[in-house]
Amino acid sequence: MKYVMVYWSRYGHNKKLIDFLENILKKNGGETQIFTTEQANPTALPNADVFIFSAAAEKFNLQQNMRKFMKNISGMDGKNYGIMNTHAMKKNRLSKMEKLLSKKNMVKIAEADFQVGKDISSGNAFIGNWKAKLDEFAKKL
Repeated sequence: MKYVMVYWSRYGHNKKLIDFLENILKKNGGETQIFTTEQANPTALPNADVFIFSAAAEKFNLQQNMRKFMKNISGMDGKNYGIMNTHAMKKNRLSKMEKLLSKKNMVKIAEADFQVGKDISSGNAFIGNWKAKLDEFAKKL
């Protein structure tokens, strides 16, 4: 299977998720291409079996770069996607991502949210067993 992953990350949480997910997908024989929202062209994404989008919640909304990217996606009718969202609040922005992509007639096959918080030993960190959650997300792809 071929996967195209597009992410936005200010503090590195979404990059960490994408990198870890890439290892899982490659271990299972998948081919991956990874882009930041600045690197990818939303009107000319490479062909793939599944598209994965990952971004943070900021200012009580989906992060602006990813929001703009998703609004500009074209030519993706019927394409499968998975979405991931990181957030410090108890409310994720997966529904916002899904709403934007459903307008592009894409088909959601997986979603996962990851809460981040303060960890005394490492600064900001994922709360809970994020690796197990990411493994489950990968199985749905």
